[in-house]
Amino acid sequence: MTQEQIRVCGTVQGVGFRPTVYRLAKACGLKGDVCNDGEGVLIRASGTNESIDEFVQRLQEECPPLAKIEAIIRTGYEGNLSELNDFAIAASISSKVRTKIAPDAATCPQCKTETLDPFSRWYRYPFTNCTHCGPRLSIIRAIPYDRRNTSMANFPMCPECEKEYHNVENRRFHAQPVACYKCGPSAWLERADGKPVTASMFSMMDDVDAVCTLLQRGEIVAIKGIGGIHLACDATNETAVQKLRQRKQRYHKPFALMARDIEIIEKSCTISAKERELLQSPAAPIVLLPRKDTIENAIAVAVAPGQNTLGFMLPYTPLHHLILKRMERPIVLTSGNLSDEPQCIDNDEARSKLGKIADYFLLHNRDIVNRIDDSVVRAIGDKLQTIRRARGYAPSTITLPDGFKAAPHILAMGSELKNTFCLVRDGEAILSQHLGDLENAAAFNAYRDTLNLYLNLFQHKPVAIATDQHPEYLSTKLGHELAAANNLKLYQIQHHHAHIAACMAENHLPLDTQPVLGIALDGLGYGDDGTIWGGEFLLADYRSYKRLGTFKPVAMIGGEQAIYQPWRNTYAHLTAAFNWQDLHQKYRDLDLLTFFTQKPLNLLNQMVEKRINSPLASSCGRLFDAVAAAIGICREECSYEGQAAIEMEALIDINSLNDTPAYPFEIGILNSIPYLEPRPMWQALLEDLQQQVTQSAIATKFHQGLANAIADMVDHLCDRYLVNQVVLSGGVWQNCLLLDLITRRLQVKKLTVLTHSIVPPNDGGLSLGQAAIAAALFN
Repeated sequence: MTQEQIRVCGTVQGVGFRPTVYRLAKACGLKGDVCNDGEGVLIRASGTNESIDEFVQRLQEECPPLAKIEAIIRTGYEGNLSELNDFAIAASISSKVRTKIAPDAATCPQCKTETLDPFSRWYRYPFTNCTHCGPRLSIIRAIPYDRRNTSMANFPMCPECEKEYHNVENRRFHAQPVACYKCGPSAWLERADGKPVTASMFSMMDDVDAVCTLLQRGEIVAIKGIGGIHLACDATNETAVQKLRQRKQRYHKPFALMARDIEIIEKSCTISAKERELLQSPAAPIVLLPRKDTIENAIAVAVAPGQNTLGFMLPYTPLHHLILKRMERPIVLTSGNLSDEPQCIDNDEARSKLGKIADYFLLHNRDIVNRIDDSVVRAIGDKLQTIRRARGYAPSTITLPDGFKAAPHILAMGSELKNTFCLVRDGEAILSQHLGDLENAAAFNAYRDTLNLYLNLFQHKPVAIATDQHPEYLSTKLGHELAAANNLKLYQIQHHHAHIAACMAENHLPLDTQPVLGIALDGLGYGDDGTIWGGEFLLADYRSYKRLGTFKPVAMIGGEQAIYQPWRNTYAHLTAAFNWQDLHQKYRDLDLLTFFTQKPLNLLNQMVEKRINSPLASSCGRLFDAVAAAIGICREECSYEGQAAIEMEALIDINSLNDTPAYPFEIGILNSIPYLEPRPMWQALLEDLQQQVTQSAIATKFHQGLANAIADMVDHLCDRYLVNQVVLSGGVWQNCLLLDLITRRLQVKKLTVLTHSIVPPNDGGLSLGQAAIAAALFN
């Protein structure tokens, strides 16, 4: 007989892994035991060589659906297993933490069936779960993932649940959140005005079912879910949606939607095979889908003004399935917060902050330990693009490329907007869930709390910290404080270098890879020369970069105001390209020029001339804003960053692309660096405005022209620097049309084009790039 110790690393706790080990070990005739510890799962097995080999093979083939095996390490076992007569599941062992924490997972088919089955003891129970589904990250306080270390510790199991919990043949074996009506959390309905809720008010089976009736009546309901509290209303009720917008103070940004099933979504959107797969996956993210323009599409206009996509998700908890069981139309399900604040997770916090938004509350008594927003993704062809990485995906680890295995523990602090942070250990990266914009004080406090939780959960003790170069980012300042207080190495990483490194790491380019041509297009990032960068062509590897090209630097008049008042960018671009008097003389009849006569142009000119709150910015994002405002999209103001560019992209008729000419750009030289000069584009655009060419046609010409200009710059640089790999990163690459136009143009030139998939191209992926660069530089 042979004795082996088998170490299994990966996402192998809280996913039904030990029961699978037990079942397979019994089937293969092995003796021994299995337990959880800080590194994953540890198996001691006694049997023939053939039976152990069969066991290991089947373990890989029959891995539970939520588990992810990253390594199986087999060594001889010197102890004595002969006294064991069978195979057993042993108690967890506390040790150094190297294991993974599984993301929260959508309700599995078996649990959904039981929740809706009148003959099941889980009938209409809102918290039904098993090892294949349910809360994970949202309820965990410490490793190992045992009930005592979660917010389920307050709910002792009843005899029936305990029996299933200890029955190795049951799929609830060691499912830590297992519960039922007798012993688990409960949900209840409250009125926001504090008055009692009585059964006579509704025709309802229970409080959860009553929510459906309330939504059908046009009420706004705050619903406590798995990772936070949402605000819900009937998505087909224009009055209800407008009421929600006014109360929440979120005036234009699209709302997320939830529908009972795919068939209801198909009334409003077209769904590809890839999009269907994403909707029905255990992650159950919000999926951006092309909107149908048909009479059957009854979605309120206020749900997503100015958009040609809708963000849909399917129910991912029993609570949602029960609410929507009678709902034949979609609902809005948006974060329960005031605009820009973090999502509420606590009952009292929700009553305080959402009491003037919601009419009713559906709350429960299971604590949410870790706030987790809904993830947002889209399908570009057959490839995933992640826009917000949160519930369902975080904190799944990202394996770093070859060369990073020996990297020490590193903490990367991320950016100011769309923040995530990143922990590096043992050749892998743990990217936090989306944490929001840190300029909001509540969001920054939540960022600090989540950072502390991760450091404790993973027993992570960094020896180096990586931050953005921008001295005023709150994440940068906190990183400096932590480094100084703990005598740690500090790496200040240039914003766009981090963007490119994040995409390189995601695409598994090894540490010693040859330099690539990185094209980083976004709103803004702190540049080496003291100006704002945002349209950069970099020759980069993990350790270094060189700025090879850029977009034309143009003043951001009013600084941050230019982000939310796009007309400022239009005026800055026009005055940078033309003599204003000549321009006004030639185009004085244009609505655009009339608009500018109402602005304090002398003051604006002085601000630019004297560099008063008007930094130069080579920002591609601001160029998009400038063009959008010129043609009348969000000209006066926008309520969220990128709104103008998104609405401009939505105007384009894809079917007319090949028949629409492109606006011209030039390549100029500034300080020995080539840059894209948009002056010819502006000349042609103004002529089109004078000829009353449609917004859609102008937007199409701009996209075509910009794609051509970028491709020309790539041609120029790749020939000169002998580069054959191009890496695309930055928030502008969320523009599907521009991404597709560029990718096709570069692939025709036989260049390898690398883009983001599981990591956002926006600042949500920045911390991964910071971490990879710091790991490469560490010595």
